[in-house]
Amino acid sequence: MIILWIDPWTTTTGFAVIKKESNHFTLIDYWILSTTPNIELIYKILEIWTDIKTILKKFNPKIVVIEKLFFQTNLKTWIDVAQARWVILYEIIKKDIKILEYTPLQIKKAITWNGKANKLQLQNAIKMIFKLDTIPKPDDAADAIWLAYMWWLNYNALFSNIQKK
Repeated sequence: MIILWIDPWTTTTGFAVIKKESNHFTLIDYWILSTTPNIELIYKILEIWTDIKTILKKFNPKIVVIEKLFFQTNLKTWIDVAQARWVILYEIIKKDIKILEYTPLQIKKAITWNGKANKLQLQNAIKMIFKLDTIPKPDDAADAIWLAYMWWLNYNALFSNIQKK
């Protein structure tokens, strides 16, 4: 089974692809999609839409895990990211792919046991967990890997609860 993780933004959107076989999973790849700098948001959204269609076709995931939006201080950024996120969700829904969502706080707590962990702490944790040579970069791609790990933790918890019944 292929699982796709997405950290949506308007300038760079992080992705990670995991292959799950039996009770083991492998990080296949992680990267970012960058939109053209200095163009209007609507054209960035169009680029994201085109890219997500290509990714879904290439990897044919059974599950997509996407970071849930949270409001910080910049309403304009939040609205822009929400638009990018919904174009991504639209394509996923059209293909009838299961969607799971997690907040940044949930991810930080699951990986480092600290809801206030910084990016470097998370990247070092992911480096150890996935046995990578270096910390994952850029940040948006690393964020997508964190989502992957979050799904894995929840999958194992769900699976063990089913086994006990």
